Amino acid sequence: MERQFDEDLAVLKEALMRMATLVEESIALSVQALKERNEEFIQQVLEREGTINDLEVEIEQMALKLIALKQPMAGDLRMIVSAMKMSGELERMGDEAVNIAERAQVLLKVPLLKPLLDIPRMVTLAQNMVRDSVRSYIDQDASLAKNICERDDEVDDLYDQVFRELLTYTIADPTTIPRAMELVLISRHLERIADHATNISEDVIYQVEGRTIKHHFEEKYPPENKS
Repeated sequence: MERQFDEDLAVLKEALMRMATLVEESIALSVQALKERNEEFIQQVLEREGTINDLEVEIEQMALKLIALKQPMAGDLRMIVSAMKMSGELERMGDEAVNIAERAQVLLKVPLLKPLLDIPRMVTLAQNMVRDSVRSYIDQDASLAKNICERDDEVDDLYDQVFRELLTYTIADPTTIPRAMELVLISRHLERIADHATNISEDVIYQVEGRTIKHHFEEKYPPENKS
């Protein structure tokens, strides 16, 4: 029974890795479409959305079946529930990649406002955070999960930098506002992707260490001193 459970759990994890890879590729393609002004990349992102959505449903069904048939306890149960939550976070990341692709589609019709510098850096950070958040779950690596949470600040800083820079363009020339807003939205979608990866990482920390760090929970409700 235990061996079968381990095999089923391995299949679940493999599906999560497959889903994460698709999401990661979609994020990269969505911005690559803008950099290279390539409509084909946009279509690839849009086509992948259905596969990502199907994987979310598949993972949820596998997880529920494991819970119903194997009745796992404690750590095993938390791991399975986390897999369901993670697939939801990954699906939302896929949605954000689609949002970026749609913004890129608009910008392909007009001259690019400025060279893309910080947005590609945000993409690289977001991609790595997606990959590492799933890896932290697979390996139950709380140290990696904490590192991902720290990287979220770097993405936030880049978003602020993009916003401030584009604001100067619009102040100097109001006709740039539509193009600037599309770029701001793209950077905002990337910032949200990083937030979703951080959510996964926070859940891994809870699984491994039993600590809730979401919303600064432990700062507001510190553990009772048992001594």
